[in-house]
Formats: sequence, structure tokens, C-alpha cells
Amino acid sequence: MAFLLTLVGIMAVGFLLWRVFGSSLIDDDGTRVPAVKRGPVGPDDDPEFLMDLDRRSRGTNGSDPDDH
Repeated sequence: MAFLLTLVGIMAVGFLLWRVFGSSLIDDDGTRVPAVKRGPVGPDDDPEFLMDLDRRSRGTNGSDPDDH
């Protein structure tokens, strides 16, 4: 039982240390910057893809924006 409590305590301390020191980056001037992880943009979030899809579905070539 003591082993289990020790293991949980070590995990809690490790998590807290990671949150304090590991979840941000240090900028060139020494300030802390939050780490922002951006994954790839899906096609449904890409404005160029959506405009091209709209042009294809309307059957226009995109040269005239008023052409419906």
C-alpha cells in the first residue's frame, strides 16, 4: 500500500513540475511563451479549399466574383 501511495505521489509531483516548467517555452529575451502546438489544417478549415470547392460546385472558374 505504501508503494502505491509513493507511486501516486511521484506521479503528482512529476505532473506539477511539468505544468510549471515544461508547458512553456523561453523566448530569446528570456520571457516565457506558452507552447502552442498546431497540427495540420484539415481541408474543411482551409479557406482556399472551401473557395475552390464553392467555385467547382457552382461551375464557375473564379474569374468573375459576381458570376453566379
